[in-house]
Amino acid sequence: MEYKKLNNILGWLVWAIATTVYLMTIEPTASFWDCGEFIATAYNLEVGHPPGAPLFMLLGKIFTMFGSAEKAAYAINIMSALSSSFTILFLFWTITAMVKKLAMKTGEITKGKEFAILGSALVGSLAYTFSDSFWFSATEAEVYAMSSLFTAVVFWAILKWDAVSSEKHSTRWMVLIAYLMGLSIGVHLLNLLAIPAMVFLFYFKTRELNVKTFFTATGFSLLILGIVQFGIIPGTYKLGSMFEILFVNSFGMPFHSGLLFYLLLLAGLVSYGLYYTQKNKKVIWNTVILCFTVILIGYSTFAVIMLRSAANPPMDENNPENAFSLLSYLNREQYGSAPFLTGQSFNTPLDAQEPYKEGKAVYYQNKETGKYEQTNKGEKNEPNYDSKASGFLPRMWSSQGHHIDGYKQWSNFKGKNVRASNGETVKIPTFGENLAFLFNYQWGHLYWRYFMWNFVGRQNDIQSQGEIINGNWISGIDAIDSARLGDQSKVPSSTKNNPGRNTYFFLPLIIGLIGLVYQFSKDPKDWLVLGLLFFFTGMAINFYTNPPPFQPRERDYAYVGSFYVFTIWISIGIYALYEILSKKVPQKVSAIAVTLVGLLAAPVLMGSQNWDDHNRSGRYTARDFAKNYLNSCAPNAILFTNGDNDTFPLWYVQEVEGYRTDVRVVNLSLLNTDWYIEQMRRKAWDADGIPQRIPDYKIRQGTNDYVPVYDRGIKGHIDIDEAIDFVIDDSPKSKVGVNTGKQVDYLPTKNFSISVDKETVLANGTVTAEYADRILDKVEWTVDKNYIMKNDLIILDILAANDWKRPIYFAITTGNASYIGLTPFFQLEGLAYRLVPYRANNFDGQTGEVHTAIMQENLMEKFVWGGMENGDIYLDENNRRMCMNFRNNFSRLADDYIRRGENDKAIAALDYCIKVMPENLVAFNFFMIPVAESYYKLKEYEKGNAVVRSLVNTYHEDLKFYLTLRGEQRKSIQSEMDRARYILQQLIMLTNDKYKDSGLAEEMQDRFIEINSLILTEGSI
Repeated sequence: MEYKKLNNILGWLVWAIATTVYLMTIEPTASFWDCGEFIATAYNLEVGHPPGAPLFMLLGKIFTMFGSAEKAAYAINIMSALSSSFTILFLFWTITAMVKKLAMKTGEITKGKEFAILGSALVGSLAYTFSDSFWFSATEAEVYAMSSLFTAVVFWAILKWDAVSSEKHSTRWMVLIAYLMGLSIGVHLLNLLAIPAMVFLFYFKTRELNVKTFFTATGFSLLILGIVQFGIIPGTYKLGSMFEILFVNSFGMPFHSGLLFYLLLLAGLVSYGLYYTQKNKKVIWNTVILCFTVILIGYSTFAVIMLRSAANPPMDENNPENAFSLLSYLNREQYGSAPFLTGQSFNTPLDAQEPYKEGKAVYYQNKETGKYEQTNKGEKNEPNYDSKASGFLPRMWSSQGHHIDGYKQWSNFKGKNVRASNGETVKIPTFGENLAFLFNYQWGHLYWRYFMWNFVGRQNDIQSQGEIINGNWISGIDAIDSARLGDQSKVPSSTKNNPGRNTYFFLPLIIGLIGLVYQFSKDPKDWLVLGLLFFFTGMAINFYTNPPPFQPRERDYAYVGSFYVFTIWISIGIYALYEILSKKVPQKVSAIAVTLVGLLAAPVLMGSQNWDDHNRSGRYTARDFAKNYLNSCAPNAILFTNGDNDTFPLWYVQEVEGYRTDVRVVNLSLLNTDWYIEQMRRKAWDADGIPQRIPDYKIRQGTNDYVPVYDRGIKGHIDIDEAIDFVIDDSPKSKVGVNTGKQVDYLPTKNFSISVDKETVLANGTVTAEYADRILDKVEWTVDKNYIMKNDLIILDILAANDWKRPIYFAITTGNASYIGLTPFFQLEGLAYRLVPYRANNFDGQTGEVHTAIMQENLMEKFVWGGMENGDIYLDENNRRMCMNFRNNFSRLADDYIRRGENDKAIAALDYCIKVMPENLVAFNFFMIPVAESYYKLKEYEKGNAVVRSLVNTYHEDLKFYLTLRGEQRKSIQSEMDRARYILQQLIMLTNDKYKDSGLAEEMQDRFIEINSLILTEGSI
């Protein structure tokens, strides 16, 4: 069979393998993090978080059109799976093109070489198929799978151009590449990082590689990347906004007229440019203009964002319905920016002479005047950092306290003294310490660790913040792993049995390094092309984005482009081994032999190790947990949430499956923005907008972003209506000056009250009849803050305007800082606290009083468990962590039953807790201690003992391993050691002091003696 046909057949074969694997392992519904939002935006064509993914949204909509709403998530997950398998297809053809080009440098292409080329592509493409990070994105509704597809197709296309560059019309490939890049912007910007590699391939097609040409090509590549990323992407809309404000504000024309004129002008200029260059045979300029044009055509998918935003869908993040808000949306301005080459560090003070400067103009559409109004005109509200205490290449810049601790930890911070403009001496990071943070954390922890996960092995699926016991790379070779991570023979079984523990014994890495060296020796130009793609899609991302420590999740999915490159080197490594072996055995035999060995050493090994922690089939936890949040609420409730995982899945089940659309979900993080507040005031599906009294102009961006609290000595608690009236008032008496020089609204006290109409709260179910005698005339509380943020102000406004008419809930994962002192009036009803007009009885010292009847109905009748009750699905760390809230709720429900003397119901609740969250999926931990104690209270000693024995065995084994560590290794897990010993002490006290009749007292005493002996032997904690 001829090579070309075999190349096509094998390419589609690896596609079929990848497709089968991904379809077998995709999650059947929404996943955590951004997936729920992406599915909802695709299904209803709504507007998601900046900078948007309109092409992903449009294609996702097409996939959802062939099934019911309940299958929409599955359909978009299939889209990710197919995007990933097509990535594998184009990777296969990319590898055969590159390896064939390399093989031609060592002589003519024989049948043996053809077999070796195809075999090497099989190994490399299948290795990428089963690689940890790429497989992760292939099974969920995220943009990274489709972004990888664009990168693969673009790189394949540049190789196609390379093969025919001397032929007529070869520039059509360049135009195709430009169009694909324009389209890819509508998915994710990562594809643009392929530009430098393509420029080098193009540039060195006719030039020799030397120092001068290298730096020239580098300059060209960075210039083109900059033009696209910082010029074309924001620049086209920046110019459009200039025309818009000119036509609307100066010429008095309708909104969008300037943008429309600009688009027509741009189309006319492009058309004329193409005509002129074609007529005058200016080929290069014609190609440049044509590429620019098709980039804009591809990029035009963002028009969908603006059009859909204008329709005011329920999800309309940033409200990008005009040129100004769309530009802010594309620039991700709501997230802020990190310093790049120069700027402030974490302890850089503000400039003494001018602490604040005028920020970027912020405009909104004033539909009454028909003009764009600037909300921050003349205001100095942007921090102006002291240049004397700033420096070059600042890596450590965040002002958040926990970030600062991380900066010091990762850089071994000592600092250097500089005199600031205010005359004070400040200790700022040195250049060396900034580099230390770059190499140790941003590259070492946030890149190379992920790289090693994919080609050496992974310790477990627990997120790492630098501890020796979590999320490190591991090889499976005990001698090497023990030197880095402690004696592997003493590693706890809980770690060894973690599904995320995958070991490849360095085999994929070694083969890839062989390929890297071989290509460098044979073809340095192409090696440089791959090296640049590897660097820009890997380490360069962190160099540019400058991420702070303590990321909320592992970020390996962002670097799959560089892992893609390394699998090409794996393929070249297989070919290199063929070249060596073919000198001793027949070429065909050599090709088949190295292919088989390579398949076993990389994709087969990786696939067998990775299957259990990448198989999401049968897992419905994100969807079901979202339903549980909503089912914790009474009809027509307002539910305050905060993080991604207690918001995005809720948006999915409401927006797509139409579930509990009567509940108004209010995300407190977004409630700091004017556009979100405006949207929350509108009705969405079956939920009315949030009740509000504060007028629009008081919540515009730059207005009341924070509100000072100055206690004016007011006695007692002021009614919340009066407090809101004080904020609404525009008279000088309700203003106070702040250090920006601006007069702002403020609150004159920290003590507030809400009047309670007893008939209303009894009639609408806020208070059940059995609690009627506990209703207060006023709910009085204190906001213990010196200032409140805009979201806090809006909560107060809702409380005032609502007047107990609608139920108000706070998700239990929201956090104390968001409760603004209301916790004494919280009632726990599931995954949310309800605000009630009576003081809670906190028998157990925890937040909120348990409403037993409602909790029982929710936990044991309404709540669903995502398939984990069957005990045979994979739960990653994120899912397991969410389960801790459920266990805590079950133990609190059981305790409440015990207090009421309803022991049978308490036992049923505890048994149900263990049934729906089995130990083999959700390992017992600290949150099971109250469960064990409740069993003991109920004299269910056998059940309590089973829990205690499991906990003691786990933490005792952990502690024994911790105590074998020394130095920095011991230091990195000090908190875990303290926690393990504390839990063991609690368990021993439980069985010795409180419940000696459990039958475990003697056994626990022996364990206590053993633990103390171990501590004395190995070193004290």
